[in-house]
Amino acid sequence: PALGSGRIRPALRWLSSGMAAALPQKKYYRQRAHVNPLADHVFNPPVCPTAFNWSHLYPTVDHPKVEFLDVGCGYGGLLVELSPLYPDTVMLGLEIRVKVSDFVRDKVQALRQQHPGQYGNVNVLRTNAMKYLPNYFHKGQLKKMFFLYPDPHFKKNKHKWRIINDTLLSEYAFVLAEGGIVYTITDVVQMHEWMSRALDKHPLFERLTQGELDADPIVPKLYESTEEGKKVMRNKAAGKNHGDGDIRVAVFRRLPNPPE
Repeated sequence: PALGSGRIRPALRWLSSGMAAALPQKKYYRQRAHVNPLADHVFNPPVCPTAFNWSHLYPTVDHPKVEFLDVGCGYGGLLVELSPLYPDTVMLGLEIRVKVSDFVRDKVQALRQQHPGQYGNVNVLRTNAMKYLPNYFHKGQLKKMFFLYPDPHFKKNKHKWRIINDTLLSEYAFVLAEGGIVYTITDVVQMHEWMSRALDKHPLFERLTQGELDADPIVPKLYESTEEGKKVMRNKAAGKNHGDGDIRVAVFRRLPNPPE
């Protein structure tokens, strides 16, 4: 795999040489932040979850089964943060941008070399989460889904690009186990209200109480584990946020299916 200029990605140069892997540098992987998820990107999803070779992503895990899913994982900060906290849980980041997913993949490879026996439970997959989730995950497979600082797509004619909407929530409910958790965080008040409103009115989700949020060890990790989260905190300090500078978290539980 190579950069746009044809150069070998720096992290891969270390890996191929047999030397200790250096962590990749973001300057070699920069890509525009906004992507049209409804465009015809070139993907080759499996016809069903059992047709995908998960051992390719998790070679040290016996019969890997993804349970934590970071949708739009960006540069993979949350995955790296959670990996040592939940070493027996297989986690996956989904990212639609080519260079950004390359960065996460190279970072995971480097971390595995630097810390033998660790980070074998995390990886990234370049795909379109708005189109192909059922191709990769069985019904009720996931225990946690993360939507951290999603693109707000401010223009009204682009609201259909937002990663949380009524139709997609039903798809997320399909792949989430009963009792599974959806985490959302954003510094854009309009996006927070949009996501919260959609989840509040969906019959298969209920909002966690403040007490439940306080008891969840993952919630504090949502704020600054990601590149976007760190940027938000820097912008908040400088007064440059999109909205009022406040960071809003909303977390929901997947309810049991109603009796037929």
